[in-house]
Amino acid sequence: MVVIKDIVVALSQCKDPELDANIVEIGLIYGITINQDGSVKVTMTMTSPMCPVTGIILADVQLRLEALHDIGKIDVDLVWDPMWNPDMMSDDLKYRN
Repeated sequence: MVVIKDIVVALSQCKDPELDANIVEIGLIYGITINQDGSVKVTMTMTSPMCPVTGIILADVQLRLEALHDIGKIDVDLVWDPMWNPDMMSDDLKYRN
């Protein structure tokens, strides 16, 4: 069965083309749940409700997760509460030069 680490690694390959950083580092992933049946729920957000690359990122998330072995049904829940803010970025990304 798929584990959280596998999902985080897959999501780390999804980049926001505007910020040139992965969605995990940006802080867009709010939660990951793996159910007993292998189904997965990813709760995430975007940097803005009007983000022009939302569709691209969501499609990339879906494709990366579908590529994992032993994963069941995938539910990607796009939420706006709490609203994303720059403090949610990883320290490495915040201080990258």
